[in-house]
Amino acid sequence: MSTPEADDMWIYRVNEPRLGAVRVREWRRRARHAIVMLVMLLAAATGGLMLLDQSAAPLHTRLFNALWNAANLTTTLGDFSDFDERQKIFVLAAMFVTMFVAAFAISRLTGILSGDDVLAYRENRAMERHFERLAGHIVIVGYRSLGQRISAKLREAGETVLVLVADELLADKAAESGNLVILGTADAFDDALRRARLDSAKALIATSPDGDANLAITLLANTLNRSLPIIVPGENNLRKTLLENAGATEVVIGDEILANALIGKLGAHAEVAP
Repeated sequence: MSTPEADDMWIYRVNEPRLGAVRVREWRRRARHAIVMLVMLLAAATGGLMLLDQSAAPLHTRLFNALWNAANLTTTLGDFSDFDERQKIFVLAAMFVTMFVAAFAISRLTGILSGDDVLAYRENRAMERHFERLAGHIVIVGYRSLGQRISAKLREAGETVLVLVADELLADKAAESGNLVILGTADAFDDALRRARLDSAKALIATSPDGDANLAITLLANTLNRSLPIIVPGENNLRKTLLENAGATEVVIGDEILANALIGKLGAHAEVAP
């Protein structure tokens, strides 16, 4: 499954800047006002040109010509009918009003959507739409050395990786590497797990160096999806028992793996010794 945009990196921020949504709502309000002003200008120009049209043409023809000329005036296309002097004076005045209204509308609308908070708001909306289709992904909690190695190997194997982190620099690094990312501060990490679509995930791997954090993550993840495979590192057999009771499917004790590897190396050297 691909990421939201092939060439862009996206991060979902649980603590979304509130000002982003405020700015977007304000821009929409101003855009509505600008449209109303343009419609009123179009209606006023149509009415004025109708009143100034002294031709003997039928009413519907004069109305159509007035609307045509008003639309050309407000859109600056310039494809006008023939005008008499009074109509030209009216159109000239209307042109200045149109320029004023357009300049006012542009000044009210430009710049308001260029802030970082608005970009974060738009990223979150795009990520939410992507999360609706997300399934079969592997969630990695933490993106320090261990998390980086695991995510790289999983991506090489063609897996979709969703990284959960509480550090913005690590979130940027994870996104730059091609992962989907949810950024949630420590006090909002429960929300980050709830948004990770654990109901449709393939597995969760906790990589935090903090054993208590891994225990809390295991408990919450198991609560959200009791059938989800959860793989967690453990410091010793006691911690392994705690994690398994919390819902961990596999608990990996690093010291045991390292000890077995070292002993294996020792045995290999002993076999080749004279």
